[in-house]
Amino acid sequence: MSLHPSLQTYADAWTHSVEAISELVQPLVEGEWNRRTPCPGWSVRDIVSHVIGLDCEMLGDPRPIHTLPRDLYHVSNEHQRYMEMQVDVRRHHTAPEMTSELEYTIIRRNRQLRNESREPHAKVRGPLGSEITLEQSMRYRAFDVWVHEQDLRTALGRPGNLDSPGAYIVRDELLAVLPKVVAKEAGAPANSAVVFDVNGPVDFLRTVRVDAEGHGTIDGAPSLGPAVTLTLDWETYFRLACGRVTVDSVADRIKTEGDPELAAAILRHFVVTQ
Repeated sequence: MSLHPSLQTYADAWTHSVEAISELVQPLVEGEWNRRTPCPGWSVRDIVSHVIGLDCEMLGDPRPIHTLPRDLYHVSNEHQRYMEMQVDVRRHHTAPEMTSELEYTIIRRNRQLRNESREPHAKVRGPLGSEITLEQSMRYRAFDVWVHEQDLRTALGRPGNLDSPGAYIVRDELLAVLPKVVAKEAGAPANSAVVFDVNGPVDFLRTVRVDAEGHGTIDGAPSLGPAVTLTLDWETYFRLACGRVTVDSVADRIKTEGDPELAAAILRHFVVTQ
C-alpha cells in the first residue's frame, strides 16, 4: 500500500459504505430505483448516480456536458446545480446500467486508492472548480457516501451500519461545526455552555462553551450549569444535522432542558449539510 497512513481511515470508510451501497442496490427491480429517499428531491437512482458521478470526478473523468431541466424544484443555487448534473444525466439509465457502472467505478477507485502516492496536502479538484487538499477530498467522500448509504437504507427499509467506520467520520465533521451553530447561528449568550448528550450505536457527550467574546469551543467535559442540555439518539442527531428530517417530525425523540428559546434557536440552525 502506498496510501499515506493519515488517509487510510477515509479510504476504509469509503470502501465500507460504497460496498454496502452496491450490495443494497444489486437486487433491486426497476421500480425500486424510483423510490423517494430522505435526501430532498432524490430517488434511489439519483443517490447512486451522485455517488458514481463524484467518484468519477475523483478519478479525473471530465464532467458531463448536459443541460438541466428548468423544473427541478430542489435545485435553487449553483452548488445544487453542480451536484445535479451527474444525477440528471443518468435519470433514464436502467437498473443493469446503474449497477454495472457503480461496480466499474468502485473497481477503478479501489485501483486508484491502491496506487495513491500523493501527500495528504496535495491539491485536487473540488466542487465548482475549487481546489482542496487530497485529505479534505477523501474525508468529504467518506462523509458523503455514509450519509447516502443511510438515505438508501431508509428508502429501502434496510437499517444498519449506524456505527460503521463512516459514522465516526460523520460524527467528527458534525461536531466540528457545533460551536458555530451554538455561538454564531443560535446566538448563545457569552460565558454560557450547551451540552449535547447523544446515545445509541454512536454515543457521546460534548459541551459547547461560549467565551466572553462570543466565540464557541467544544470539549468532552460535562458542564455543571449549562444553559441548555439536548438529549437525543445518534440517528436523530445526524438525520437532523444533514437535513433529512425536520425538528417537528422528530420532536418526540429530542429532550431539552434549560432555556427553551435558546434550545429552539439551536435546533432551528441545526442543519449544516443537505
